[in-house]
Amino acid sequence: MHTLPFPLRWALSLLFLTASLATYSQSTTLSGRVVDQTTGEYILGATVTVDGTTTGTATNIYGFYSLSLPQGRYDLTWSFIGYTAFKKGVELTENTTLDVELSPSVVAVAAAEVEADRSSNTESTDMGKAAVGVETIKSLPALLGEVDVLKVIQFLPGIQSAGEGNSGFYVRGGGPDQNLVLVDDAIVYNASHLFGFFSVFNPDAVKDIEVTKGTMPARFGGRVSSVLDIGLKEGNARNTTLSGGLGLISSRLTLEGPIKEDTLSYIISGRRTYIDVLTRPFVNPESAFAGSGYYFYDLNAKVNWRASRRDQFYLSGYFGRDVFDFKSKSADFGSRIPWGNATITGRWNHLINDRAFITTTATYSDYEFAFEAQQDSFTFGFRSGIDDRGIKSRLTFYPNPRHTVRSGIEYTYHTFLPTEFYATSNGVDFDLGEAVKTRSHELAVYLEDEFDITDALRIQGGIRFSNFIQTGPFTRYVPNADTDPLSAASEAGEIRYNKGDIVSRHGGLEPRLSMRLKTGPRSSFKAGVGRNLQYIHLASLSPTSLPGDIWLPSSDVVAPQEGTQVSAGWFRDFGADRNIEASVEVYHKWLSNLVAYAEGSQPDDNIRNNVDNNLVFGSGTSYGMELFVKRRRGVWTGWLGYTWSKTDRLFEDLNNGDPFPARYDRRHDLSAILEWTLNDRWKLGGTFIYGTGSAITVPSQRYFVDGNLLDVYGARNGFRMPAYHRADVGATHTPRPKKGKKRYGEWVFSVYNVYNRLNPYFIYFGNEGDIQEGTLDIQAYQISLFPILPSVTWNFKF
Repeated sequence: MHTLPFPLRWALSLLFLTASLATYSQSTTLSGRVVDQTTGEYILGATVTVDGTTTGTATNIYGFYSLSLPQGRYDLTWSFIGYTAFKKGVELTENTTLDVELSPSVVAVAAAEVEADRSSNTESTDMGKAAVGVETIKSLPALLGEVDVLKVIQFLPGIQSAGEGNSGFYVRGGGPDQNLVLVDDAIVYNASHLFGFFSVFNPDAVKDIEVTKGTMPARFGGRVSSVLDIGLKEGNARNTTLSGGLGLISSRLTLEGPIKEDTLSYIISGRRTYIDVLTRPFVNPESAFAGSGYYFYDLNAKVNWRASRRDQFYLSGYFGRDVFDFKSKSADFGSRIPWGNATITGRWNHLINDRAFITTTATYSDYEFAFEAQQDSFTFGFRSGIDDRGIKSRLTFYPNPRHTVRSGIEYTYHTFLPTEFYATSNGVDFDLGEAVKTRSHELAVYLEDEFDITDALRIQGGIRFSNFIQTGPFTRYVPNADTDPLSAASEAGEIRYNKGDIVSRHGGLEPRLSMRLKTGPRSSFKAGVGRNLQYIHLASLSPTSLPGDIWLPSSDVVAPQEGTQVSAGWFRDFGADRNIEASVEVYHKWLSNLVAYAEGSQPDDNIRNNVDNNLVFGSGTSYGMELFVKRRRGVWTGWLGYTWSKTDRLFEDLNNGDPFPARYDRRHDLSAILEWTLNDRWKLGGTFIYGTGSAITVPSQRYFVDGNLLDVYGARNGFRMPAYHRADVGATHTPRPKKGKKRYGEWVFSVYNVYNRLNPYFIYFGNEGDIQEGTLDIQAYQISLFPILPSVTWNFKF
């Protein structure tokens, strides 16, 4: 008789136990959903409070709330920033369902908010967590007018950019592969276009954005640094609308509406750059570079079906591609570099009863990168990528307003293609070895419990158990097979695993604990600690994340990354209406089993080899302090953030075994965002950022040997580039619509790098003079990308 694996049996027992508890009820429960009156979409984070008390709750991502109270009459308020509050007296004698519609506020300043929950700064156990409003993102000045989700979150303390114009981000000393980026619960492995200058997220399709950089809840796993959770719009369930925008380099178009009002809705949103189309007529067909070009595009689609009061289904997808072509007629040379993501999410939300909510989700994620070059009759190229197929189920149970329990199970099947090389000449294929795919199974189960011990003390505890198994078919190439101890089991330096054979197994417990202690009516102290395991790794030959970086799994050679973070902070609300929030947080993070390419590694080292044979392994630490002040409502809103931090790495096989600063180690980081609403037609915005220069490795000596100059490099990342700083300004003009017209339009004007700061993108070294004449001089040259750049965008809606 076959039995289920222990983790699976434990998870299923946990789900059934929680479901059984959910059906038991002694008190009266008020539950329902909160929706947008205009669009019919659910509202995440709307608060439901009992007037005159501290009792209340908030809606989840599906707009659902549950509030258990003794029988009696209560005056309640449903509210969300940017909407008019709704008040109602309710007589509770039995379990009651009450759906509420909130209407958007007519006050223009209310739309530009950073975070929804008025009291969440001091009430919740969340540390290092922020939600950024889409309207805020759209109203801020942007590079070439391209509104970018990832660039805005880089203005939060503890989150740093990857460089000038780059949408990559580093969180509290972690690398770019250590961020879990989710779109409707599907993982996005490369979140950028144009080699990192723009993100893949079309703001017209985005509904909710949350980033967690502190202790993660147990329901999140697979990464050791942060979670960026992006939810897509469900589609207007009441009116058909067409919206979009025309900018300098791209255009956007979104169509959404009901198929059946309040029951079945859809949204389709697309974006494409058109510089290649606009410049093509002006390129001389005889030019050496005729036919070269670059473009990217995104497509989001979603169908949402509210089958019944208790059941909701949706299917969403994202598909995006970058394509870079280069052709040189004079050299008869051409290259093509396409890359991109595809995701699909299918979800079923089921309301078990007034206190229990279960969500089952199936996801598909795919990332591919390819390079192909051709000269005369010779063609060479390579491909890499990762393919994920997963399913997860989460149960949420609300025993009472002071207690929330979540449990769940997740499974993902990974297929990795680290690198596949190919070459042909005159129709003859070269044998560069077979592509070594790796296949892995990742399983996780978890339990979270958030409860109030007293009115002042709230605890959120969680435990996550994860397991990662790499299986065959797989070929392990054994370096130095004649001396390697594994060679006895190999043939010609290879170990072959058949289908279903276990190559390696990893796993462990990931405990999480956070707490909030109120220190006054408007202040609280919070602390958290958590351990995370990460089973997939990103190997990069460049100092920054690029599309061609290779994803690979933990294996018999590579151990899982481990991250432990301890953090603490003090949070305080100010102002008569608690309109200003402030916080001070400190953190310390320890990382182990980090990966890097060995010194001198080249891409062709992966031919007839496993990528992980070329890696070295190390550890890292990061610690720092973050200050944050934010004004949430009023004529002017915005925030100011400052981070002091230190991030080091230690690899036995790099830098002579000495510690060295990570390239994204940044001692000081200051950022500010300001929005000022002049009236119902004009809104102004501005941003400023300052950061310590990036750490890079430069030559310390040069020798002239046999007519050639040889570089001797200094300490790894031992040189600092000049500090980075920049200010951007923008203005949004919304003309008054004509009477009887439902058309809406706005003009967005922005100036990037308003004082024309030439920030360093990279530094290279050149020679001037002649060594034979004694006039040789070595010069450092700075390359800067973006001077002052004005832009204009027209947004419309019908």
